[in-house]
Amino acid sequence: MPATPKSRTAATIAILAVTQLIGWGTTFDMLGVMGRIIAPDLHLANEIIFLGISVMMVVGALAGPAIGRMLKRFGAARLLAAGSVAFAAGLLLLSVADGLVLYILAWCVIGVGGALGLSAPAYTAVVEREGANASRVIAILMLFTGLSSAIFWPLLNLVQETIGWRLTFGLSAAAHLFVCLPLYLFALPKPLVMSQTVAQENIPAPVPFDARARRLAFVCIAAATTLATFVTYGLTPSLLQIFGLFGAAPALALQLGSLRGVMGISARFLDMLLGRRGNPLLSAILGAGFLLTGFVLLIVNGRSPVVLVIFVVCYGFGSGIITVARALLPLTVFSRQDYGLQSARLSLPQNLASALAPVLFTAILDRAGVFPLLVLCAVLATISVGFILMLAILIRKARAVAPAV
Repeated sequence: MPATPKSRTAATIAILAVTQLIGWGTTFDMLGVMGRIIAPDLHLANEIIFLGISVMMVVGALAGPAIGRMLKRFGAARLLAAGSVAFAAGLLLLSVADGLVLYILAWCVIGVGGALGLSAPAYTAVVEREGANASRVIAILMLFTGLSSAIFWPLLNLVQETIGWRLTFGLSAAAHLFVCLPLYLFALPKPLVMSQTVAQENIPAPVPFDARARRLAFVCIAAATTLATFVTYGLTPSLLQIFGLFGAAPALALQLGSLRGVMGISARFLDMLLGRRGNPLLSAILGAGFLLTGFVLLIVNGRSPVVLVIFVVCYGFGSGIITVARALLPLTVFSRQDYGLQSARLSLPQNLASALAPVLFTAILDRAGVFPLLVLCAVLATISVGFILMLAILIRKARAVAPAV
């Protein structure tokens, strides 16, 4: 009996939610629990251990354009399966690491796995299978992946306390090989274009851009999302210190940090509820606007506990909205056929920003202080809004002239 659209959607969400939770939880989020545990055994400083995340992001960024071409040629399922193999290989290398060289090499391999198996390929898998429903499904999927650290931090801590960190990495590798890989190869529904008579090449782009406008639209999306990523990835690791500099006690700082996470998940949940009625362009503007509002309030009167709470609400909600908009903006502009290619191309500047921002922001905070850092964040958020508005103007012009073409 053929699968119904609802059952296909449920299967796609369930499979990608499980595999993406494992993917993020055992790699990007993993050092939050394991980093300071493995450092003494490897005779490496904590900062070198956490450098692994930056290595992963840089390798993933450099691989992005090639991954985009492969997504367009081979489809998402094959690349996701290859990502599971790469993740397993990198985690096995981590399990036997005895020093700096093997440790960094392991993160290089994990970086290849991230390029093949996270974000752009996963969202492309949704677009291939869901068509017009893709935006809603991506929002639902991002709601699940936003819980990866909440699920895997306590789980990894429990497992490593029971069997040690090396076997924990080995068990994580097994999860990729024996859970994720079979799900990608045998359980993920086939793409719509394989079960319909309409050729994928005939699917039009949502916006009728000419070649020049198409390039400008890509630049606007890349600039806006990269700047927003730079701000959120750079500032988040220093939030507790910033709260302390504004007079918050350690207990209050931790509560504010937890509130930020709740607001981020709430933003993703709202996007999920909106589904097709949502507008990624408007969401991106609102997200950057929330960030800008929070930064301005903190600059004006950051020592007020009420302002700190309002800042966290604005920052958490804004960063959560932008995270979803970053995945959906290419779907607003480009065709389903080109979504994977364009998303992977966008991952190059976004991942480089993710890797470099924490180091640069920490240096600015330590050397120049909190106010210059917040002013920089406000300026970058403003520029990000400007690029989104430029994109909106390009879209409006293209649609205005379309009937005359």
